[in-house]
Amino acid sequence: MRGSLPIPLRTCSIQLIMAAHFAALPATHRKSPLQPRLHSCKQFAASVGRFMPPRDFPMISTVPEITDRISCVICAFNEAPRIADVLAVASTHPLLYEVIVVDDGSTDNTVEVVRRFPSVTLISNAVNKGKSSAMATGIATAQCELLMLLDADLKGLTHEHVTALATPVLLGEARVSISLRQNSLLIFRAIGLDFVSGERVISKELLSNLLGEIHLLPRFGIEVFMNRQIIARRLSIAVTNWPQVTQSRKTEKMGYLKGIMAELRMLADLLQVTYPLVLISQTYHLRSLRIAMSPVDV
Repeated sequence: MRGSLPIPLRTCSIQLIMAAHFAALPATHRKSPLQPRLHSCKQFAASVGRFMPPRDFPMISTVPEITDRISCVICAFNEAPRIADVLAVASTHPLLYEVIVVDDGSTDNTVEVVRRFPSVTLISNAVNKGKSSAMATGIATAQCELLMLLDADLKGLTHEHVTALATPVLLGEARVSISLRQNSLLIFRAIGLDFVSGERVISKELLSNLLGEIHLLPRFGIEVFMNRQIIARRLSIAVTNWPQVTQSRKTEKMGYLKGIMAELRMLADLLQVTYPLVLISQTYHLRSLRIAMSPVDV
């Protein structure tokens, strides 16, 4: 696996990728914040010249082909107060060819909130089946070979965070990208890896042949299951630091007592998928697959 590109080349590559992906999006998806001053894809692509490296930098051949598009899959259950902020970013990001929301039997108005975003594909489960099954449904629907998985309850998410998460995979620097949020557990931040992070970029092929098995997982077993596949294939991992992004805790959503009980049920689901010592082993192996990244302002 290649190491990180020099910062000037890497910055240039990011801009080229975004221009190419923006031009390839269906017209209904082209809602970039740049649109008010860039009235056509041609102008957008031309503007990338501002980011070209000096002449003494060689041109690179690592800019991904236009076929490297990304489907974004978001699973939601009773996330009406929070999901709009995530969709406002995801549904207007030029690197995301499509955004799929799987509403997992919500009893609030999550569905109505999602419908405010006409470019988003909405799938509604009649009953709550759990995140693992909802994720399998979303993956089956995705059209692209790359997947970006996002939680519906993120706070502080921006276009720059989405770009940072996608870039290592699009540039071929890593096969998997995983977020490290501001409020990830202290031990995860100390070791530099959150092994149960819900924000990832992976290839669809990693999971597409295992969807039947994923449907049968415990409600919150998908991340540990995914880790198992990553480790088995020895896929390189980029950890993307999101210091301004947090995830709403269950105690915030449900109150302290109900939230604690929900957190314990989630922990029980993890232990159904694998044993505690295996969870520790997973973290060790995932860290061994982590690559060093060159810092870049995106």
